[in-house]
Amino acid sequence: MAPQKLLCLPSLLLLLLTRLLPQAHTRSFVVDRDHDRFLLDGAPFRYVSGSLHYFRVPRVLWADRLFKMRMSGLNAIQFYVPWNYHEPEPGVYNFNASRDLFAFLKEATLANLLVILRPGPYICAEWEMGGLPAWLLRKPKIHLRTSDPDFLAAVDSWFKVLLPKIHPWLYHNGGNIISIQVENEYGSYGACDMSYMRHLAGLFRALLGDKILLFTTDGPEGLKCGSLQGLYTTIDFGPADNMTKIFALLRKYEPRGPLVNSEYYTGWLDYWGQNHSTRSVPAVTKGLENMLKLGASVNMYMFHGGTNFGYWNGADEKGRFLPITTSYDYDAPISEAGDPTPKLFAIRNVISKFQEVPLGPLPPPSPKMMLGPLSLHLDGNLLAFLDFLCPQGPIHSILPMTFEAVNQDHGYMLYRTYLTHTVSEPTQFWVPNNGVHDRAYVMVDGVFQGVLERNMKHNLFLTGKKGAKLDVLLENMGRLSFGSNSSDFKGLLEPPILGQTVLTQWLMFPLKVDNLVKWWFPNPLLKSSHPQTPSGPTFYSTTFPILDSGGDTFLFLPGWTKGQVWINGFNLGRYWTKRGPQQTLYVPRPLLFPRGALNKITLLELENVPLQPQIQFLDRPILNSTMHKTYIYSLSAESASEPMELSGH
Repeated sequence: MAPQKLLCLPSLLLLLLTRLLPQAHTRSFVVDRDHDRFLLDGAPFRYVSGSLHYFRVPRVLWADRLFKMRMSGLNAIQFYVPWNYHEPEPGVYNFNASRDLFAFLKEATLANLLVILRPGPYICAEWEMGGLPAWLLRKPKIHLRTSDPDFLAAVDSWFKVLLPKIHPWLYHNGGNIISIQVENEYGSYGACDMSYMRHLAGLFRALLGDKILLFTTDGPEGLKCGSLQGLYTTIDFGPADNMTKIFALLRKYEPRGPLVNSEYYTGWLDYWGQNHSTRSVPAVTKGLENMLKLGASVNMYMFHGGTNFGYWNGADEKGRFLPITTSYDYDAPISEAGDPTPKLFAIRNVISKFQEVPLGPLPPPSPKMMLGPLSLHLDGNLLAFLDFLCPQGPIHSILPMTFEAVNQDHGYMLYRTYLTHTVSEPTQFWVPNNGVHDRAYVMVDGVFQGVLERNMKHNLFLTGKKGAKLDVLLENMGRLSFGSNSSDFKGLLEPPILGQTVLTQWLMFPLKVDNLVKWWFPNPLLKSSHPQTPSGPTFYSTTFPILDSGGDTFLFLPGWTKGQVWINGFNLGRYWTKRGPQQTLYVPRPLLFPRGALNKITLLELENVPLQPQIQFLDRPILNSTMHKTYIYSLSAESASEPMELSGH
């Protein structure tokens, strides 16, 4: 029998190895509460991460930004998934091109970066409506971020599409996602609906399984309503905050496990009309080093900010409505144009004291280009293109309707009525109850009269004959992304009043400006007759070649007032030269056609054009010039002097 036992030995060894190998290769990311640390594949692990938003960076530049983050010493990245970016209409999903977040996950894998995912449903991020789709507001009585059945039904439908797509990318499934955040700073919202949070946690578990680490993030004041049993509690704070005090508070909610700052602020956001925000290098690096000495895991928000292209910026409510600038540079370690800054090298030096940093230099700044000045020619006023901007024709209503009521999520809508009697003396035109959301450009018989703005005092007086055409162009400047429990409807929320007369019988034109710029403007036959002294909403454009290899550049609009810019049909974003602080718009090199082809730039100037309608392309940004003392007037003196509260993300 002995020979038979010897023959069985190889089989036994094979069986033993077969049982051991899966254990050796099991991938895991877990909390080790006994030793206050994370374990990655069973070994002690601490992440030093940075935030980057794929939706704020052109897809062709993802790999460049991720490589620079890895070379800075980071071993992970953190990013949001904006629901409204992927489900533009109920049941219509877009994960293509710049919205292909799975291609972004793949690029992160190639850069050897783990991922901390924040899929919402609400994300803040200074993004339009905090990432929630505007079409939710088509049900006007909906209660966002609560257990309102209408809201939960939409959330469930979205996550049943998104989360199964995420499942293969979880770390234990062979992907790079080590943890996932449930909601976002919910404790700052004020609803404190724990049934809603429990519903979300159950939904995530049902669709993602039990192995993935789920967590919450809140500021110190939000831990009570933002944390939930069964979800790992993390906190956020910046360099100026008392780290010892805040981490001690965190321990009341998460007594054991690693300390985690999910948003350590390397910079800050900018509002139109406020000064450009900065955070000093010594303050940022000192706070980072102190946290790393404690063994904490840290995510730096932002590590690379990027740009709010198109209409994607959000807004805050801090005594008045404060829309976010187009630039999301954030004074981050990697600039809006993707260049390393002194802050990056200082942070890299700190990280190198605690963990290995990849060998080799960081890439140098990208080439930059100067061009101009270029003169723009007048295409015509906006009213002249109304048939092309709204080919389906207007909607009629006795009282004005909101953007949401007519399915206009972004951009602009024109409201039109006719005077029922002659107004010979200058008579005040106003909208009660702060009913302009957000900015109105008023015209009588095509002549620009002035502006009404949300939360602002504007004395606008009109005259006109009976039957005169009154046009009010409404601009949505970005829905609230933080700081309000109320839904942020856009347009005329109340009927305007002229003197004592409530104006009725409105025609509403939802405008498809991007379609006009992209498809109609190349046709020279559509050019309208030009007004002698153009003012009010007016289109300008020109073409220009790139004479050499070119590079990234920054569009400067000296003397222009406020409007929107397109380059080669791509919506570059909003400018507001007269208010600041941002004076230039970042133009990534891939948006420009190569040598030999003509590039086209189109401006929709909403108010006043300079005497010489020119633009320039500069080789550096101007983000810190503001004139808000001249241009901002609050509804009350008190709100002007209130200290600014910090926003969440």
